[in-house]
Amino acid sequence: MLDVLGNLERTHTCGELRETHVGKQVVLMGWVARKREHPAKTFVDLRDRDGITQIYFGEDISSEVYAKAKNLKGEYVIAVKGEVVARDEAAKNHKIPTGEIEIKAKELLILNDAKTTPFELEKVGSQNLASEDLRLKYRYLDLRRPQLSHNIRMRAKAVKEIRNYMDNLDFTEIETPILLKSTPEGARDFIVPSRIHSGKFFALPQSPQILKQICMISGLDKYYQIARCFRDEDLRADRQPEFTQLDVEMSFANQEMVYRVIEGMFTSVLRLINVELPNPFPRMTYAEAMRRYGSDKPDLRFEMEVQDLSETLKDTDFAPFQTILENKGEIKAIVVKGKADYSRKTLDELQDFAKRYGANALAWVKVAEETTSSLLKVLGETAISNIVTTANAEKGDLVLIVAGKKSVVAAALGALRIEVAKRENLIDRTAYKPLLVTEFPMFEYNDETGNYDAAHHPFTSPMDEDMEMFKTAIEDDTQRHLLGKVRAKAYDAVINGYECAGGSIRIHQKAIQALNFKALGLTDEVARARFGFFLDALEFGTPPHGGFAAGIERTCMILCGTENIRDVMAFPKTASAQDLMMDSPGEVDLSQLKELGIKTVD
Repeated sequence: MLDVLGNLERTHTCGELRETHVGKQVVLMGWVARKREHPAKTFVDLRDRDGITQIYFGEDISSEVYAKAKNLKGEYVIAVKGEVVARDEAAKNHKIPTGEIEIKAKELLILNDAKTTPFELEKVGSQNLASEDLRLKYRYLDLRRPQLSHNIRMRAKAVKEIRNYMDNLDFTEIETPILLKSTPEGARDFIVPSRIHSGKFFALPQSPQILKQICMISGLDKYYQIARCFRDEDLRADRQPEFTQLDVEMSFANQEMVYRVIEGMFTSVLRLINVELPNPFPRMTYAEAMRRYGSDKPDLRFEMEVQDLSETLKDTDFAPFQTILENKGEIKAIVVKGKADYSRKTLDELQDFAKRYGANALAWVKVAEETTSSLLKVLGETAISNIVTTANAEKGDLVLIVAGKKSVVAAALGALRIEVAKRENLIDRTAYKPLLVTEFPMFEYNDETGNYDAAHHPFTSPMDEDMEMFKTAIEDDTQRHLLGKVRAKAYDAVINGYECAGGSIRIHQKAIQALNFKALGLTDEVARARFGFFLDALEFGTPPHGGFAAGIERTCMILCGTENIRDVMAFPKTASAQDLMMDSPGEVDLSQLKELGIKTVD
């Protein structure tokens, strides 16, 4: 029979007792992590969210309590009352904070039993864990793992720190609605049918973008929100269908004012792990980041910058390279120091990796006593020597080369740079390297539609220096290609290769906003149907304004040292957007669908 708690109260957690507590009578409560049987005595490691304390049950203290303890099994929930005693020197466990003491149990309450768990909770290291799907199915058990428990609590501390920071800057926390109008831009909306208004639908917010701008039109001046956002898009390690972001907007602001808020916020949060970020952050334009690192979110914890070989190879007779350069493509490379001894197998693996990012092939040059290359037969020794010189490669180095469209070369080499750095342990895991990337493109050309899409979102303002080019490109169809050159007042905060925040200065004049909708291929009728309320609002004295959104989960990934977003969320979805614990998404009763006026089709 199980015991009842009654009036017994916990005096301490399982992580806080030390030698200074020796002699105290205490009450601990938690889960049985491990049990070890010895003649006439039993040891139990008692676990709660704060840590582990060893409990001693002995016949010398209480034969009744000792006999009861022999029935304990893993994950039983118990309460223990006893005295804190110092362990013998030989028995001390210096690996845990409580390892110098133990509790001699005088009373034991078994508050609940437990089935045998489907996986071991106490295994250390990600390589020893059960499969992620199994752990997600039993998420309530996985969350008992100290590392995950620590991550969730660190997230709470980070959010608290963010709120304190924003409040101290006199920002006002404002909640915006979850049920909104669908305005399809960027990712797909999650759609919610209306029962009252049959045939009509709400959309869950991808972000509170328009509403926070309306807050600025309303004169609220400085807004923030810890906002829940929803995007129906393909998932990856740092992405989920629902996530949380710090959402910020401020009136009468220029880029530098927003930068200071971003820098101060991240500086404040990183102090939770005793990291001091530089102030201000280093700056780099989008064009420079892509040129040097092949990425708009470069990891600056190691070198290995991208080298441009296009000029060096402009006179090559090698037809594939000729064609690429004639079509305004590029030939670029990275240099891997001291790795001229890479095997053919490793090079093939790296080639397969580069192909995932669109590259047709990965060429290489090994700089050794005798320089060899996959391009030697088609380019000749002189060209290979020129490649080595241009790339600043030295004896013992490996040059990895990608040729093709600019976007493909950047994506492939940017990803390859990270992959090689991970393989060779080039990343300093103790370093925290922030960066502000500025002057993003305003538009991206869509090869499939032949139109230009918003690179950020449709409410981002062009750079003042590019405003006339922006207007010309829209008003003169023969100059439409100029849209690809327009820069935006858009910026990202990057830490250790993660885009942790992104924002922009917004369009605050109706005429410019209407032009931007036109640039994106929206007719006046479509723009009015989707954004009419916002266009109307812009006519009533809209101040210049700007802001940003910072990903709470990505920030916490950095704080907790994990590369998986699911490690910093209490109840995440799988890579296929499923909740294995609740078995969702699931089917609903036909009666519910009928009430909503919805029919399913095969």
